[in-house]
Amino acid sequence: MNEVSSRALLDKLIGFATVSRDSNLALIEFIRDYLAQHGVQSELFYNEERTKANLFATIGPQDRGGIVLSGHTDVVPVDGQAWTVEPFQLTEIDARLYGRGTADMKGFIASVLAAVPDFVGRALQIPVHLAFSYDEEIGCLGVRPMLAELAKRAHKPVLCLIGEPTELKPVLGHKGKLAMRCCVKGAPCHSAYAPYGVNAIQYAARLIHRLEVIGDQLADPEYHDARFDPPYSTVQTGVIKGGRALNIVPAECEFDFEVRALPGFDATQVADELQRYADADLLPKMRAVKADTEIRLVPLSAYPGLATPPESDAARLLAWLSGSDAFGTVAFGTEGGLFDEVGIPTVVCGPGSMDQGHKPDEFVSVAQLNDCDAMLRRLADHLQNAR
Repeated sequence: MNEVSSRALLDKLIGFATVSRDSNLALIEFIRDYLAQHGVQSELFYNEERTKANLFATIGPQDRGGIVLSGHTDVVPVDGQAWTVEPFQLTEIDARLYGRGTADMKGFIASVLAAVPDFVGRALQIPVHLAFSYDEEIGCLGVRPMLAELAKRAHKPVLCLIGEPTELKPVLGHKGKLAMRCCVKGAPCHSAYAPYGVNAIQYAARLIHRLEVIGDQLADPEYHDARFDPPYSTVQTGVIKGGRALNIVPAECEFDFEVRALPGFDATQVADELQRYADADLLPKMRAVKADTEIRLVPLSAYPGLATPPESDAARLLAWLSGSDAFGTVAFGTEGGLFDEVGIPTVVCGPGSMDQGHKPDEFVSVAQLNDCDAMLRRLADHLQNAR
């Protein structure tokens, strides 16, 4: 079968509007069929509703662990963004390829698919695995069933390369994330009698201030890790809603907050500290007015950080593939910590920059896509010549 360029494949991939709230099955089926045309079989791991799926495929020997090339197929929405090009149609302007997901991270997936004929045509000594997931953008949710299955296998992959956009610079670490919702149940009354009610918004405000205090404590230089920017774990509140009318003491308020945690820091400590403050300082005052008031924390999503040692085999291979041992970290999260948790050492390196990710007129340069193609050819050389 004729080879297809990474640019042509990216054109196809961008045409699938795989926003996380929607299905990714059309894209996954396209990849499955493309691989089948090259004699490569795929496994699909569906969500419970069978509206989304992960894809896993192996090229090369089946009796040993290999190197995973991993990417997520979902993208963030374009709603409310001022795009000057069609977001779900690839547009080339001045050697830049525009479209939602070009950088984050269908550019990498396109390069991987373009490399399939080369992988298939070689006598690989070490297999290459392709792992494409769903729902990464909403908390690294979709990859977990696939990883649970891989962890059980006799020949588990020995290394994972996640192609998130790093401008093809070698990355060994990122922060983890914990997302939580705090639900405050107060007691309503006419605002003229405000002291006889329990104002859920005002108690939520105290909780949010407490999170700010905790965040300030985490920013103390004692807890810094200079490899990261910012060099400490952070806490921020991003969404809040509550109240029905100005003349009614609000009965409900809820807000969402997140912790971006340095590797090695347990982000649940922040939630635990907030709950202790609620139980000891706020709930007694609330229940002195109305007994059935409450403050409840609900987990939304979480994923671990990543900190692959620079002296590891994974890091040394990444240095050779990328042509640099100037290892760095990134501020955004990836599925890397989840691969690492199941015993698959993980590194991050891919085309494009997250400076363009999640923004209108997202793009990846033609040069970056070509350089990623070249990196994958070096990987094929390594897999073929390994002893």
